[in-house]
Amino acid sequence: MSSEKTKTTRSSRNSFSNLQTQIEEFRKKRDDLNQKTKYYINQLQEIDNNIEKTSRMAKENYKKKRDYWNEKVKKLKEKKLEYKKILDGCIEERKKLQGKGSGSDKVISIKQIERKIDNLERRIETENLDINEENAIIDKIKELAKVKQDFLAEKQNSEIVKLEKKIQIVKINLNKIYEQLTKWSNKSQNYHVKMLEAYDNIRKLRETKKKLEEELIENKKAADSYHEQFLQAMNQRKRSSKGQKTYKPRTTQSKRPQRGPRKKDEELERIKQDKLASALEKQKAGKKLDLYEARLILEKSKG
Repeated sequence: MSSEKTKTTRSSRNSFSNLQTQIEEFRKKRDDLNQKTKYYINQLQEIDNNIEKTSRMAKENYKKKRDYWNEKVKKLKEKKLEYKKILDGCIEERKKLQGKGSGSDKVISIKQIERKIDNLERRIETENLDINEENAIIDKIKELAKVKQDFLAEKQNSEIVKLEKKIQIVKINLNKIYEQLTKWSNKSQNYHVKMLEAYDNIRKLRETKKKLEEELIENKKAADSYHEQFLQAMNQRKRSSKGQKTYKPRTTQSKRPQRGPRKKDEELERIKQDKLASALEKQKAGKKLDLYEARLILEKSKG
């Protein structure tokens, strides 16, 4: 009989020892997972801060500057169209003036006059001409020289000359506009590329955030499971040792019985909401959250 009692006692001790080992194991795993939860929360908070910072940079810096240069390019293009219209008008007017001044019996080019004079002078030098023929050619050369002088004098004051000068000025301004357009368009494009890169970075950050949130949820489930097993093991140890009152989760009713359940729940909910508001303020300010605050925010996002 004494031997059976000893065996029972030894078995009870072994069972109690195994239970104690389980309790420590559950506690350690739960605490490790809770610590990992804090890590996930801090990582998510850091990602949120990076998303906000990158988004602000994309909108207030890159996009704003891109739009600024785009507006300048737009106005410069309008100016370019105005100058092109002026240039086309001048060219059209020059054609009309040239058409009015042209005729089959008129010399319209200095080079043509000079070419005729050269040909006549070459005849005098190379051909055997009598005196009358040579004098006739000399008179023709004098006549052409006078036509050349008259042509030059007329050209200096003609509408065509004025138009040519105007056309050259318009072309110079157009070239400057094209150069400026290239510079400003490049600036706009550079900021546009930076803006797209920023938004692509935001997309990648959100993908990472989603993955972390999924891992956080799984981690929290595992932590809650080990916590539940820890409570069950503690209750079992209580029952097997002294038969004392079992452990209950922290979310169970308080020992103060003065207030009714409904009023008490309302007060707890109010406290919870106050804590949540405080946690959100801390998160927004970039401060680290404790585990309870992190869980409140997580439960809110899941809800």
